[in-house]
Amino acid sequence: MLDIRVKGESVIRQFVSGIAVAFIVAICGQSPCALAQTYPSKPIHLVVSFVPGGPTDVIGRLLAQELSERLGQSVVVENRGGAGGNIAAKYVAGIAPDGYTLLVTTSALAVNETLYRDPGYQLPRDFTAIALVAWSPNVLVISPSVPANNLQEFIRDSKGKRVSYATAGIGTTPHLTGDQLLRVLAGLDAVDVPYQGAAPAIAAVMGNHVTLASVTLPPALADIKAGKLKALAITTLERVDLLPDLPTVAESGFPGFESYIWVGLLGPANLAPAIVSKVNAAVNDALRSNKVRENLSATGFEAKPGTPAQFDTYIRQEVVKWGKLVRDTGIVPQ
Repeated sequence: MLDIRVKGESVIRQFVSGIAVAFIVAICGQSPCALAQTYPSKPIHLVVSFVPGGPTDVIGRLLAQELSERLGQSVVVENRGGAGGNIAAKYVAGIAPDGYTLLVTTSALAVNETLYRDPGYQLPRDFTAIALVAWSPNVLVISPSVPANNLQEFIRDSKGKRVSYATAGIGTTPHLTGDQLLRVLAGLDAVDVPYQGAAPAIAAVMGNHVTLASVTLPPALADIKAGKLKALAITTLERVDLLPDLPTVAESGFPGFESYIWVGLLGPANLAPAIVSKVNAAVNDALRSNKVRENLSATGFEAKPGTPAQFDTYIRQEVVKWGKLVRDTGIVPQ
């Protein structure tokens, strides 16, 4: 009797377990294994958080092409620029987590968490980290007519004077980088002059309307190489291959100083791990190809393959880092 009862209980447990699995699959639609095999079964939309033509858009379109080839499904780019990337982020945060609408965004997402009282989402709660795609440092540039040849000389020559520095707008990573470095750390009487983008900020330096510009490397790279701009320092911890003779801020008297603009791929919260893993693998495979690396390098970006967990950790660190800089610089949340 005892043996029969134990066997009977075992059968009952198996039966109940089978019902539970069937119930879960019925609710979720597919098992994780089946989901990974069937995804994607229709076009994927990449929502780019900035307008067409900028570096985020260029990388988003490159990513769309590469993902389409690797996932066997068309990938459509949809630009939703505005509010420093908040419009696109809020839109994707409210989308069903089915893997067919993903967000291509930048480090602005981490800055906005502190810069705005209510950006319309909460990072990282409302998103699933998929892949860090690429990053690029910021660079400090002046007109060739300015005597200083490096950051140390510029700071020395600027002591006791008022200097103006151009940025691509208040709250951007170049603005926070410039303000932290020039005003907070170097103690200069530095005044920020925000422009609507990096191009007009660079033009202001070249026209001697401002003393210096703090911008991301991509829009300044060609003018630096052509001698139309003089670069003082770059915000990587080590020198970059694109400008091997340019010292870093860290080696210019500010050890440990670094800042980047990054471009990454996220989905809505609760995106299925099977989908995250599949898209991450496709992104990393693309980032390891020579073609993609060369395309990114030509625009001043470096490919950064990695795991979703690594990207999630990095985002959390970025929120803390940029939040502190926003507070240190005294910017009032919008």
